[in-house]
Amino acid sequence: MSEFIESLVGKLVLGEPPRPPDDSRRCAAVAVLLHDEPPAPRVLLMKRVERDGDPWSGHISLPGGRFSKSDPHLLATAIRETQEELGVDLTGTRVLGTLPVLQPFMSGPLGVQVTPFVFTTTEAVTPQVGPEAEAAFWLPIDLAASGSLDAPYTYPGTDRTFPSWRFEDYTIWGLTWRILGDLLSCASPRPAQSETG
Repeated sequence: MSEFIESLVGKLVLGEPPRPPDDSRRCAAVAVLLHDEPPAPRVLLMKRVERDGDPWSGHISLPGGRFSKSDPHLLATAIRETQEELGVDLTGTRVLGTLPVLQPFMSGPLGVQVTPFVFTTTEAVTPQVGPEAEAAFWLPIDLAASGSLDAPYTYPGTDRTFPSWRFEDYTIWGLTWRILGDLLSCASPRPAQSETG
């Protein structure tokens, strides 16, 4: 097991898989699938297909989607959506836990709460893109952490810029960048607590 995965194992907890509250809030779940291979893990990402009216059209994302009433909990949502979008069966992987729940900036006035679940596997996984994905690829975690992929992203039609990573022909920004940033922060060693005070 890599040092990166070991550090996550010590900090992430799963507990009882959460189910969305029974109110009007929209909820979704994504899968942060880590392939633990030397020298460092890589994470599975996808490029969404271009669709009119879709605020995430063409964006790079983690596999996942909206909670369905047929899902027993949000973990099941992440597993189902990853199977539908990329043909990847997560039932044989190890679930490490959840990262903080986030809300996309582009989710409209009602918003949507997204719960990221972290999975790890030592087996090579070959995604098969479904109708919602244009492409799938693996992002090396150590490259993202190194700062070598850092680049500002200007949102089309505006002068608003956001932090992002540029990897090959892909720009990773927004919610996906924030989730993976939380993953890197979680795996980072915590500074030693002062014994005074």
